[in-house]
Amino acid sequence: MLRRLKFLLAVLAWHGSALPAHIRPGDRRIYVNGVPLHMKGVNWNPVAVGDSHPFGLAFADFVARDARIMAEAGVNVVRTYETVADPAVLDELWRNGIQILNTIYAHGGKALEAVQKEVDAVKHHPALLMWVAGNEWNYNGCYQHMNVDQCGHRLNEVAKLVKKYDQQHPVASVYGEAPPLDVIQKMDAIDVWGVNYYDELTFGDLFKRFAERSTKPFFLGEYGADAYDTINAAVNEDAQAYATKVLTEQIMENSAIFPGGICSGGLIFELADEWWKDGDGSPLAQDTGGLAPGGGPFPDRVFNEEWWGLLTVERVPRKAYYAFAALAIPRPDLAESVLKHGTPAAAFLTLDSRL
Repeated sequence: MLRRLKFLLAVLAWHGSALPAHIRPGDRRIYVNGVPLHMKGVNWNPVAVGDSHPFGLAFADFVARDARIMAEAGVNVVRTYETVADPAVLDELWRNGIQILNTIYAHGGKALEAVQKEVDAVKHHPALLMWVAGNEWNYNGCYQHMNVDQCGHRLNEVAKLVKKYDQQHPVASVYGEAPPLDVIQKMDAIDVWGVNYYDELTFGDLFKRFAERSTKPFFLGEYGADAYDTINAAVNEDAQAYATKVLTEQIMENSAIFPGGICSGGLIFELADEWWKDGDGSPLAQDTGGLAPGGGPFPDRVFNEEWWGLLTVERVPRKAYYAFAALAIPRPDLAESVLKHGTPAAAFLTLDSRL
């Protein structure tokens, strides 16, 4: 009871300060109410057993339970892959101290006329942190076989359209790998860049490469590991939990709240399993098919698409959920101590101390 009461007080404190994200030219940090933000986030795409994306998305059905589970792990931001235009869904996220990176456009077949309606539906909601145009679109061609130039141009036009109807919220775009300099320069309407990145237990020189190309804010749009190990043909929760811990700590150590930091946080992939993703399987069963394009998650470098959840599809927590929940959130108010002591460790706020 005491733990729950402390959690509710933390939510109230968050409510008192949360505003739209604010971007300052030449400053790679993201500000909320004047304070640099570090996102401890998850990607959220709730689809029930037997259904598939996007028509089976059920934000309203899952949000009450999922928001509580996320909040209890210290999550402060979620990212979606389709637009949440239902204020009631955002109400529930907001009650749990969670804001949203709301994807306004990812599929190139979506009519641009829909953008204004969806923006107007929730642009004044306090849970809205920023909009997102595109998800690793250099890989998927906006799901319409567009080349990179065509897709980038479309998403930049979408960002301009969003800003026409909403002057308060920044627009981000999520790229697969670090976006090249020419892409960043051409897409001048994009305020913030996200990167999806999977290379076992490291981000390599990703932070350095992005910093050399742009001073715009940057975050990890996706990272993590799935729970199925093709090497041993078995579920491997220990490996998933270990990768979750190691990668999240690397993101936090490179937090933009620290002097010289690059990254404004990350969103782990993903909250819960989705059983529809293996094209050779059935949405009524959890299949073990995977992709191995040459780079990938720990320990097997294989993307086992139906096993990425911190939770099972029934919302049973895996070891990775507890590993993620136990990790600290960088504290802006202690960033000054980093200058004196030379380590960000003292500036982490553990979940237990928050609650």
